[in-house]
Amino acid sequence: MRFLAAAVLMSAALSLQAQAPPVLRPSPKFEVKFPDGNQMLLSSLRGKVVGLLFVHTTCPHCQRTSQVFTKLYQEYKPRGFEAVDVAFNTMANIYVRDFVKDYQIGYPVGFAAPDDVLNYMGFSVMERYVVPQIVWIDRQGNIRSQTPPMGDEKLLQESYWRNMIETLLKEPAEPARKVPTKTTTSAKRVKSTS
Repeated sequence: MRFLAAAVLMSAALSLQAQAPPVLRPSPKFEVKFPDGNQMLLSSLRGKVVGLLFVHTTCPHCQRTSQVFTKLYQEYKPRGFEAVDVAFNTMANIYVRDFVKDYQIGYPVGFAAPDDVLNYMGFSVMERYVVPQIVWIDRQGNIRSQTPPMGDEKLLQESYWRNMIETLLKEPAEPARKVPTKTTTSAKRVKSTS
């Protein structure tokens, strides 16, 4: 009986830990630092479709993904697509320049502290994760898709990336506004006799 109770508790704990953060949500505040000393708030890209890649500069999958995103960036940038890599491995600030040069990354690549990245992604510091982690942000600043901590092969394919870019680029930059209906009021004017 104790074994059964322990198994149920363990299962419940694992399911709580494995739950990914909700996908459709406003993108939290996040700052990307660059080797030249500049910084960029992610919110400054509002109005564009953003492919945000969290990478380790030493990861072969990240290197290849960033090369493919360079091709996508060149193709879709004129229509409003922006790609950004954020390296968060140990001493990423030192490795970013070589990463860009060695793999010919053609879009902004910066770095951030691992805790900041995990917080942005909604991951626990105790949680295992794989890289790259990719977040898709729509023109209104909402996260529309993100890879789960342990990845998802379907979300890490160029066909999925192209579909996300095409879908999000078709959406307006601002939410549709309700047009107020015109109401007529019959107000009488009162003459002032002062």
